[in-house]
Amino acid sequence: MSFEPRFSLAARRLEDTGPDLWQVHMQAMQRLADGEDIIMMSVGDPDLATIERIIEHAVTSLYRGRTHYSPGMGELDLRQTIADIETQASGKLTTPEEVIIFPGATNAVYSVLCCLLDADDELIVAEPTYIGYQGIFQAIGAQIIKVPCKAEAGFALDSSAIERAVTGKTKALLLNTPGNPAGNMIPGDQLRYLANFCLENNIWLICDEVYSMITFERKHISARTAATSLENVIVIDGLSKSHAMTGWRLGWTVAPVSVVEKLLNFTSATIFGCSQFIQDAAAFAMQNDGEYIQSITGEYKTRRDYACERIEKIEGLQCQKPEAGMFLMVNVSEVAEDGLKFAQGLLAEEGISVLPGEGFGAITKNYVRISLNHPVEELEKAFDRIEKFVS
Repeated sequence: MSFEPRFSLAARRLEDTGPDLWQVHMQAMQRLADGEDIIMMSVGDPDLATIERIIEHAVTSLYRGRTHYSPGMGELDLRQTIADIETQASGKLTTPEEVIIFPGATNAVYSVLCCLLDADDELIVAEPTYIGYQGIFQAIGAQIIKVPCKAEAGFALDSSAIERAVTGKTKALLLNTPGNPAGNMIPGDQLRYLANFCLENNIWLICDEVYSMITFERKHISARTAATSLENVIVIDGLSKSHAMTGWRLGWTVAPVSVVEKLLNFTSATIFGCSQFIQDAAAFAMQNDGEYIQSITGEYKTRRDYACERIEKIEGLQCQKPEAGMFLMVNVSEVAEDGLKFAQGLLAEEGISVLPGEGFGAITKNYVRISLNHPVEELEKAFDRIEKFVS
């Protein structure tokens, strides 16, 4: 008799990944490891270094013995820091009891959805949808209702389409502003309208705001700032992008106390708290980041402007200037069958790795996402190759 391995439904759902949209990226990584001249523009990992003072603070914290279990909700100093920032930004009193810390914003999204959704519940998301959500959706098994944004208007969110998508099974609306991949920002009045609409229909409003600190022409408006009532509003944020701390894995939610209680039960059963020294460094970073955030935003704006200017001069490519974030969505429908074929050809012929748009939804099948994770000098080299490939 031989053992027959049996796995959970969640594990089996995660095997159903559809088209391998990371194939181009993985091939590029392998070629780069083999010593080839490959320019990686397919992943959202900032090339900028974590501030040296943050690293020094973490090391000091390690030597101080901050290497033990942390409270399940997170260290009070960090939660108080986040609460103070939220209070100042929204004009609404936020307490540490409304804040809970996670090992990254992705884990925060997963934990929130696990606590809110059952398999037969419906979750409405706007498309294009951040590709990293896909695994979370599959693991949870809830019904995902995708509502296309208006591509011709910079991927603007369509509130009326959201309303039409609501059914008796709708449990939550997940928004991402500023958005990944398109860098679109949801205006405050629209957020207020949707928060009220969700409240009236007994729907949770979850807002992923991890790019909130990287905006250009106008400031980000949080769902907590916009909403009239906060009893159904959950905001998720983190330091990965804004502080070039992707590997530190530090995120959080700000939510009603009733939600935090459920999240604490969940995290206590799954992650059992986050590293003390990382939380110490995160609090320090947020208390001393004004000048850095200004400089990093300026750098990404310079890169965005340069990249958009280059794309505008390449016949057959179109790109609308994003309002925030570190990505460009480029329409390649005039020069390729779809984004996947474009990405495959660009890597094969010119050694440039970009991400096919299909991973973000059907609405962006004819797009590729280009990451601005290189200085202008490297972008110049990359766009010279892209221009050569297209022409």
